[in-house]
Amino acid sequence: MSKLRTIIREELVGLNFRLLLARLLLAPFPYDVGSRLRIRVLRFLGFRGISPNVVMRGLPRITGFGKIHKLLKVGQGSRINIGCFLNLAAEITIGDFVVIGYKVMIITGGHNIGPSEFRAGKLRPEPVKIGNGCWIGSRVTILPGVSIGDGVVVAANAVVTKDVPSNTLVAGIPAKVIRTLE
Repeated sequence: MSKLRTIIREELVGLNFRLLLARLLLAPFPYDVGSRLRIRVLRFLGFRGISPNVVMRGLPRITGFGKIHKLLKVGQGSRINIGCFLNLAAEITIGDFVVIGYKVMIITGGHNIGPSEFRAGKLRPEPVKIGNGCWIGSRVTILPGVSIGDGVVVAANAVVTKDVPSNTLVAGIPAKVIRTLE
């Protein structure tokens, strides 16, 4: 019986009733309908760090364990596009008036390198911060521990592996500063 309980606990550890209820309530709405309603539902279910005037086209895939509703902060006037993935192993902070493109991945959970038998070692959560006024292009991946300054443009398909200074354009894999912006 103890083994069965352990298996059940392991299988259900990622089940988040707030997100499950949000998905059920918002399922009838296509991506182009109800973007502000998504925010109201999420805020009602405890995601109070999301400003009321955020536009969310489609519900992002949100993962994490525990009280993840306290780990997502999205500033006023920001827009999150279709197909995004938000990993809330640690806090994600998105500033004011940020535009996040299609299928952007923001990941806060990395792993230490383990022994040769199992290289993905212990989880190492690190927060991600995106400054005000940024534009994150389609299919960008932002890795754990990254801080992106204000007014940054991240070109499509870039992989951001380290901090980005304010008012710059970055591109590539890994993302590098292409030029300074005014």
